[in-house]
Amino acid sequence: MQSPTPSSPHHEHHFESSDVVRDIVIGLADGLTVPFALAAGLAGAVDSGHLVIIAGLAEIAAGSIAMGLGGYLAARGDAEHFASERRREEHEVVERPGDEEDEIYEIFAAYSVDRKAAEPVLRALQANPKAYVDFMMRFELGLETPVDGRAWRSALTIAASYIAGGFIPLLPYMLLTNTFSALRASVVITLIALAVFGGVKGRLLGSHWLRSAVQTVLIGGAAAAAAFGLARLLNAHA
Repeated sequence: MQSPTPSSPHHEHHFESSDVVRDIVIGLADGLTVPFALAAGLAGAVDSGHLVIIAGLAEIAAGSIAMGLGGYLAARGDAEHFASERRREEHEVVERPGDEEDEIYEIFAAYSVDRKAAEPVLRALQANPKAYVDFMMRFELGLETPVDGRAWRSALTIAASYIAGGFIPLLPYMLLTNTFSALRASVVITLIALAVFGGVKGRLLGSHWLRSAVQTVLIGGAAAAAAFGLARLLNAHA
């Protein structure tokens, strides 16, 4: 009689580094879309590839700085909010233990764990104040401990992603002398880049890659079409 085959070990695969991916997504999405729309709008108004390139590079420089600064301030704000809430929670654990106990029971009740079953966990947490506060920060307030240096990494990641994305729609204007030929080439390569970016983003974030790709292409294409059409309209009435 054969012995039962041992089951293979269970490995869970969870996507990590979500903050970094979020920053890359933010930077690339705007970097592909905004310079693309600006270049398309200028190409619809003036027949000068040189002007499109200068304006595009200026926009990439300004946009990357603005986006990076926004990422830095957002991450700093999250860290300051976490520190403030942690100080408040540390104070309440000491000064208002009864209220904190009730909050612990409410947290467990949300998972259908009654007071009797939750009490040993509560007493274990009370014996370890740091773990007690960590538990309350995560399960009462839904806050995770910020990563050291997150603000600067966020700023640099968003800015670099914006620059990388911004050069894609500008590349045809740098290589081709005819503005409208460059515009057509820019439309093609940027829409392809948007589709690839949207698909990869969808796979990484767990949504359907095709739906994500189509949504990204539609948003970027609509922005560029609106800018191009508006520039042609204004130029025609100038």
